[in-house]
Amino acid sequence: MRHSYLVCYDISDDKRLRKVFRTLRGFGDHLQYSIFECQLTPRDLARCRSEISKIIHHDQDQVLFVHLGPSDSRSSTDITAIGQPYTNFHASCYVV
Repeated sequence: MRHSYLVCYDISDDKRLRKVFRTLRGFGDHLQYSIFECQLTPRDLARCRSEISKIIHHDQDQVLFVHLGPSDSRSSTDITAIGQPYTNFHASCYVV
């Protein structure tokens, strides 16, 4: 069963930041600068955490995994916004 996770990161080095971004792009949808929504099985979650763990410097960087519950009970209407409205887009994103 897949579960939804909000993955947020704060990476202090640009090279590691780009690597984390590319890694997470393979696991979920890019929502905002350093935020992804990922639909993960327990195996996917373990693999994602393992891959990111190899990239980051544990004493300088932080990656948060926020469990949002089972994927089948969620939809994009669960995301609300204050200010600019949330739009679900699937455009390519580039980190320079």
